Amino acid sequence: MAPFEKHIFVCCNQREPGHARGSCDPYAEERLQRAFKKALAARGLTSRVRANKAGCLDQCEHGPTVVVYPDAVWYGGVTEHDVEAIVDEHIAGGRPVARLRLADACINTAACPHKGGSR
Repeated sequence: MAPFEKHIFVCCNQREPGHARGSCDPYAEERLQRAFKKALAARGLTSRVRANKAGCLDQCEHGPTVVVYPDAVWYGGVTEHDVEAIVDEHIAGGRPVARLRLADACINTAACPHKGGSR
């Protein structure tokens, strides 16, 4: 089997209700990750692209968070309704979905304007 061309890491981290940083998968249902797997399968992409469950990606204020590698494209506020766009436009079409993409200035920094706010 050939190696995967892309990995979609879907944050499935859970925190206790009311946590200040929020939780990407508060009900531990992994629905978002399963939606990616279903969309990839429907397009015949599962031999080339893998949708992985991830623990905390430390972008909680932007959650639910998804990152596509090796492209290093980070998405925030992703819902099940956004899965089709990410798979069709980015994974199959090679064009990241601008409306969901996190700004580089917001990734791995304490200075992001979203840090400390509510989602």
